[in-house]
Amino acid sequence: MGMKLYGIPASTCTARVMACLYEKGVDFELIPVNMGAGEHKQPAFLNKNPFGQIPALEDGDLTLFESRAITAYIAEKYKDTSYDLIRHKNLKEAAQVKVWLEVESQQFNPPISAIVFQCFFAPMYGMKTDQAVVDANVEKLGKVLDVYEARLAKSKYLAGDFYSLADLHHLSFTHYLFKTPYASVFNERPRVKAWSEDISSRPVFKKISPAMSFGDK
Repeated sequence: MGMKLYGIPASTCTARVMACLYEKGVDFELIPVNMGAGEHKQPAFLNKNPFGQIPALEDGDLTLFESRAITAYIAEKYKDTSYDLIRHKNLKEAAQVKVWLEVESQQFNPPISAIVFQCFFAPMYGMKTDQAVVDANVEKLGKVLDVYEARLAKSKYLAGDFYSLADLHHLSFTHYLFKTPYASVFNERPRVKAWSEDISSRPVFKKISPAMSFGDK
């Protein structure tokens, strides 16, 4: 039985998992969840994710939620196939991957997700964009990216001179930020700009990005 991924490509978290599945060459079935109709809050989906959020993954009798946990599972299960996203054969490199996975979730994600929410989700749900929130989080993101700029002076990618799960986790929110007026927070940092262009140009992400639209349901 192949994997089943419940979600929509427009979702940053679903896109994150899709990128990992494609990178590892895993066959899976994408099962759309109708967010507009509230399908993610219905009992059938809540049995997969009790928090009513996408995505959820089924692999045989195993059901997982939380996109970063799902990608870690995929990368570990298929660590010996295709591209090794977790560097499992090198303890020091694997440790650096884990460090930058934490940086993405704890430092990078909070400000960039707030910006994307205000620019895309708030208007979509009839709310006014809170410019003060946007401005504050652009400033916070800039400080995070200053650290990235310094790091990328030492290595091509975040964990080292190799693409890893840590880089992959940045793809979906970065994609949407570049559709806002705030792309300069990346572009004014040359190494960050080059890194973001590099990871976004990978063939697997080019398969996903055309379907990443908040107009999807």
